Amino acid sequence: MTIDNQAVVRAAWRAFASHDAEQIAAFFTEDAEWLAPAGNATAVALDAPSHMIGRQAITHFLAEEFSRLFVSDVAVDFRGFYVDGDRVIVEETMSATLANGNAYSNDYCFVFELRDGLIHRVREYMDTARGHRDVFEGDAAAGSSTTEAARTSVR
Repeated sequence: MTIDNQAVVRAAWRAFASHDAEQIAAFFTEDAEWLAPAGNATAVALDAPSHMIGRQAITHFLAEEFSRLFVSDVAVDFRGFYVDGDRVIVEETMSATLANGNAYSNDYCFVFELRDGLIHRVREYMDTARGHRDVFEGDAAAGSSTTEAARTSVR
């Protein structure tokens, strides 16, 4: 039986949106990794690692931490899904309202590497400068004189 890796990744996105830890965990290998650019705005604002290792760490982030920063109106506009064997590449734009009231919108590219129908590694790419502007310099944070003040607003 052939595994439809694109279907697995699409279903995983639905689980991510649910913020249900049990649903999310079911899509990852025990030793899964999620790698994002070091110092990206989400990691900085949440004081979270940019390289998560293990199903439990990834699940905790997606189920608990993500919604501390991206608090409402989270929308994902998928631009494309591309499959090459056990790799699925996803292009998307994510928008949301942040905990500090700023609007967020950024383009992403994710490379999902699957093993036996489960996500083993995710490499995440985004416009890090745009992310920092939206998270730390947007209209709601304009009165703030430091990045620390913006960071505190999401804790």
